[in-house]
This record gives sequence, structure tokens and C-alpha cells, in this order.
Amino acid sequence: MVRIIAIICALVFSGVNLVGAEEITIAAASDLNFAFKELVVEYEKTTGNHVKLSLGSSGNFYAQIQNGAPFDLYFSADIGYPRKLEEAGLTVSGSLYRYAVGRIVLWAGTASRLDVSKGLDVLRDPGIKKIAIANPKHAPYGRAAVAAMESFKVYESVKDKLILGENISQAAQFIESGACDIGVIALSLAMAPAMSGKGVYWEIPVEAYPPLEQGAVILKQSKNQEAARRFLEFLQGSQGQDIMRRYGFTLPG
Repeated sequence: MVRIIAIICALVFSGVNLVGAEEITIAAASDLNFAFKELVVEYEKTTGNHVKLSLGSSGNFYAQIQNGAPFDLYFSADIGYPRKLEEAGLTVSGSLYRYAVGRIVLWAGTASRLDVSKGLDVLRDPGIKKIAIANPKHAPYGRAAVAAMESFKVYESVKDKLILGENISQAAQFIESGACDIGVIALSLAMAPAMSGKGVYWEIPVEAYPPLEQGAVILKQSKNQEAARRFLEFLQGSQGQDIMRRYGFTLPG
């Protein structure tokens, strides 16, 4: 009994909300995989609230939300998708938030003989058989990869070698597993502790592709709008911003 009382006291004094804990469901672009998993842990620890995190491609989530998928918050790798939802009247007025600008890198596994410091020209290497990118039809990071290859004038010579991941995380997995020789992934994934020891990267100049402006929005259908707003506020606070910076995101402001 004494031990139980001690545990309860510890939780109370830690500031965790034991009563009335809220749960929100978040749809987030796959480039946020590692950053948001850390962010959610800190948010739950700080507030006592719960987060159900779904990761995938921004375009697929956009289509799901149009069809009534029950998310509270939507974090897209392309701010254009939440803007379209806003125009369609599917979002909470004034909730659209430009939360980050993403970057892309050329990434190869540590066992690779390829020298990524040569930049995208290395993709012309005849030894390369498969190049991983996210599917540009619905993944903003895939569109950025294609734009960068076109900018460096290598796209036409390598387009038949492209292997399309459902999202940017899957593209990274293709390279990490050895299924692909090299690829273009999000800087936020390359910088993650889980990935940093498994590969080497070269950061693609931001001038080579359109800005990856990333946007979030609270969905009108959400039954937890205030809780969703509190998560956005946590992201905008110092703790949330520090986490995003550590994963290579450029922040607004």
C-alpha cells in the first residue's frame, strides 16, 4: 500500500495528468518517422496524453482524409495538400501551420563502393542497377528527387533504374536492405541515430529542387480539436523545435 501511494504521489508531482488523459490520432508524412516518434514520447511524458501516430505518404493521407479518414491532425511534407483541404472546408479555420522545410540527400549504405561526395553525377556509374526514391505521384520527397535529377541533367539516363517506394521511409529501407544500390531520401532520415551508422550521404543543394515546405492542419471532423491544438503548441515550443532541428529541418521564422 505504501508503495502504491508513493507511485501515485510521484506521478502527481511530475505533472502528469492521471485523470482525463486525451488521445489524438495523427497522420504524418514518412520523413517525420524518427523525429515524430521522439516528439510523441516527450509529449506524452510531459502531458500524460496519448498519440496514435500513422506514418505514410502525404498524397495517400490527403486522399484518405477527403474520404473521411478519422484523423485529428495532418502533417504533410507538402503544404499544398493541407491548403487544398482548407479550401475544401475540411479543416479548422486558422489552424494551417507551416512547421518545417525539408531537405533531400543522396544516400548509400556504408558497405557501398560508391562515392556519394561526387553528388548526383555518381548515379551515372554503370555498376548501379537500382536507385530508390519515393513515388513522385503522391510523395513530395519523390517529386523533389526527380526535380534534383533533372536539375543535374541525370534523370533521362537513370530513370529506368528508379525503384519507387510507397513513401520516403520505404525508399530508405530499399537502400538499407541492399535491395537498391543508392537513392535519394530525406535528410531527417539520414540524420536519425537509427540510420546514421548504416550509410553515408551527400546533401543535395536546395537550389536543385522546389522548396519542401511542410504544413500541418487540424481537421474539422476531429472530436479532439483542443487536444490537437495542444500538440501543435508543443511542437511550436522550445522542446519540439529542438527535436525538429536535430533531425535537419529548417524551421519557420
